[in-house]
Amino acid sequence: MQFFKWLRVKVIELSNWVLFTVSVLMVLISSLMMIILEPETFTTLFDSLWWVMTTVTTVGYGDISPVSVGGRIYAMFLYIIGIGLIGVVIGKVVDGFGAFRRRKEEGLLAFKGTDHIVIIGWSQKAKFAIEEILQTDNFREIVIIDKLNKVPYLHELVHYVQGNPAEEEVLMQANLPKAAAVLLFADDSIQDPLLTDGKTLLTVTTIERLSPDIHSTVEILNEDHIKNFRHVKVDEFILSNETISRLAVRSAITNGISKIFSQLMSHGIGDNIYEIKAHPEWKTYRDAFNDLLAEGATLIADGQKMDINRRLDEKIPKDARLFVICDKETYDKIRT
Repeated sequence: MQFFKWLRVKVIELSNWVLFTVSVLMVLISSLMMIILEPETFTTLFDSLWWVMTTVTTVGYGDISPVSVGGRIYAMFLYIIGIGLIGVVIGKVVDGFGAFRRRKEEGLLAFKGTDHIVIIGWSQKAKFAIEEILQTDNFREIVIIDKLNKVPYLHELVHYVQGNPAEEEVLMQANLPKAAAVLLFADDSIQDPLLTDGKTLLTVTTIERLSPDIHSTVEILNEDHIKNFRHVKVDEFILSNETISRLAVRSAITNGISKIFSQLMSHGIGDNIYEIKAHPEWKTYRDAFNDLLAEGATLIADGQKMDINRRLDEKIPKDARLFVICDKETYDKIRT
């Protein structure tokens, strides 16, 4: 008994590649051995392989079995050694899948995908952002970066990387250079807005150094701090405190306006804002406006220019970014 206990411990201590290689060699050699020992019973290599596999993984099916003394002695060897070895291999495989799942949930695995969106900082705002992205694009992968012990949002398209987002190694683990965009939320755990925006600035600086061309959207708490970001490239700033306050004031002055803003900002409610490509037959904004209106969509802007109704006779530039208001069905029809 001590020998078998010692043997089992030594087998378990073997590296996975050695263990798998030994197991495959044992199966192949055993298949050849049975053909040599009992050519009348095992007429083909496949029959021999079938018997070996059913022997070392189960108790056998009984459809084929050795009848000679040599064949049965070798079968007893497989019962003692082979079944134990394959059992260890199966256990290693199961443990490997479990370890992989644990490492993924703990954010310890590197993300290898591309064209994904990186969200830095977990909060309710990040949760709402993920749900909005998933509603907008059913195939877009998302990588969350935070210091939580486990993934905060379970979804097949959502991946998690644990660590400090200001560190290069963590951002590389999220494959930042291959990402389509990065969305950075302010750290709600820091009470001082100056320290919060300072941490955001440090993270943005690292992002800019690793991926200078990535589209970045950054939440800051104080508008006066924007000037401190002048040495780094940030595509868009979100002033969360000012935005909420201004929306509240607008709602107080004009009853119901907050519902309009909510509808336009959420792809899960009513009509929304979409970006479309200019069609080749559109020469002026009027051409685009009339065609889109006939389809049930309203052209409202070209990039940040929202005065389309006063520039209808102007030619549409080649780099135009046209935005329309419509429902999802209309958008699916006009974007093709």
